[in-house]
Parts: sequence; structure tokens; C-alpha cells
Amino acid sequence: MDLATLIGLLMSFGLVGAAIVMGGNPLIFVDVPSILIVFGGTIGITLINYPLANVIGVIGVVKNTFFHTLDEPSKIIEQFIEYANKARREGILALEPVLKELSDDFLRKGLQMAVDGMEPQAIQEIMEIDIAYLQERHDLGAEIMSTMGGFAPAMGMIGTVIGLVQMLQSMDDPSSIGPSMAVALITTFYGAILANLLFNPMAGKLKTRSKEEVLLREMMLEGILSISRGENPRIVEEKLNSFLPPKLRKVSE
Repeated sequence: MDLATLIGLLMSFGLVGAAIVMGGNPLIFVDVPSILIVFGGTIGITLINYPLANVIGVIGVVKNTFFHTLDEPSKIIEQFIEYANKARREGILALEPVLKELSDDFLRKGLQMAVDGMEPQAIQEIMEIDIAYLQERHDLGAEIMSTMGGFAPAMGMIGTVIGLVQMLQSMDDPSSIGPSMAVALITTFYGAILANLLFNPMAGKLKTRSKEEVLLREMMLEGILSISRGENPRIVEEKLNSFLPPKLRKVSE
């Protein structure tokens, strides 16, 4: 799992939990009807807003984003320099045995088309479609998470209103007003926690990881096109280094 995400979740939920425990009995923050209203309501509204397949699909998108480790750009550049040298010395068909060792489907697909002799323009068109739909899937996942981040506080407010109505019906007993008010406010607490500690931060991280993955895909595409054109390995290296900040660029001797 992404280390920053893990640290952030542990810190945010841990500090809130610690504050609750230090303030008294933590069980007063557990209310089953409030949980049903906020959790169930948020999921229900999301299903109304999006097709079922998209809501289920976002689970896979989030999983791949947070648990799938991306290759380092410097490692990818080293790979392409090696491929470019091999193709220049022995011909592009010499890369065919390398394809079986590649675990990245995008890279394997692109190099396979280059080895098969497809025109660089055709390779670029096909691979750019792959990149565009990858970005679209990630954008949809981030959008759904942001939407849930907006619905959760709204469901919390609905739960609070329900609790207040029920409290006002029992005004005959003044001693019950305090506990009833506390229970009414718990739904707002649940909604705020879900939105600000889970859904919205996950949407932001999803967007960031999407940009990182798209950058790597674009770098791979440029490397594949350079190899298919038979460009000099030094030119390939300079092109791929252009995708990185100056301080991260490495130039081979």
C-alpha cells in the first residue's frame, strides 16, 4: 500500500480516536441507527447517481491505485536505453525475446507492435487511446469518491434532523433532552468523518496517482515510438529525461 496513504489514515483516525477516548466513554459515539443512515444512505444515493457497474468498478480502480506500485521513471529510462541499444545493434526483431519477460501489459503491447513493423503513427494512435481510457477510468473513480464525500455530510444532517424531531417529541422529560441531542449530533459526526478523513482524501490521492501513471505511460509511448523509428539511444535518453524534473535526470556516460 502507498506509505503516505497508510500513515495518513493511521494518523487521522488514530488522533480522532485518541481524542474520543481521552474525553470519556467512547461507546457513546456508537449509534447503530446513525450508522445505518450515514453509511447506507451514502451508498444508496451513490447508486442512484451512478450505474451499478461504475460503483462496483471504483473498488478495483481504488485498489489498483493504492496497492499497485508504479515503476520508477529512472528505471524505465534505463530499460529503454537498453532496448534502443539492442535494436540498433541487432535490429528491432532482437527485442522479441524481451517481450516475454515484461510484466507491464502496456509496454509489452507497444513494443510488440513496434517489433511487428507497424508504423509509428498507428502505434501512437492505438496507445493514446489506451492512455485516454485509463485516465477516464481514474477520473470516474475520483469523481465517485468526491460525490460520496459530498453525500456523507448531507446524510449526517438528515440523521441529525431525524434525531431532533424525535427529541422534540419527548420534551416532557427534561432529563432525556441532553442524551437525545447527543445521539442526534452523532450522525453529523459520522458524515464529517467519512467525507473529510476518507472519501475526499481518497479522491485527491486517486487524481494524483492517476497523473503519475499517465506520465509513465506517456514516457513509455515516447520510448516505443523512438525505438520504432530507429533513433539513436542517446536521443531516446534525452527525450525520456525531458519528462522528469531537472534534479531527477540522469545522463549516461
